[in-house]
Amino acid sequence: MDDVKQLVNSKISGKKVMVFSKTDCQYSTMAKEVFKLYLEDGTLKTEDFECWEIETSPQCSAIQDYLNDLTREGSVPRVFINGKCIGGGFETKAAHDNGTLKELLQA
Repeated sequence: MDDVKQLVNSKISGKKVMVFSKTDCQYSTMAKEVFKLYLEDGTLKTEDFECWEIETSPQCSAIQDYLNDLTREGSVPRVFINGKCIGGGFETKAAHDNGTLKELLQA
């Protein structure tokens, strides 16, 4: 589990926006569509953003368990901005709709 913790922590600290996702999850798709808007308009730079489709990892279950330890929520997506979890798909969309997401991305 230590290797999973180290990997997840390095991904969170290594990007302004880190999304832990699954390709077949509608809530993950919701979050990714929001970030696509910011990537397209230049608010978010490609090098500052990563989305990891964790079902491609053999450690998927351990990753979700550790995300649950970190955020008290094991579902995906788990969205981190500047090292802090802002929630999942609904929270990301709501933050976009009320303008706080853009503020977080510009901070």
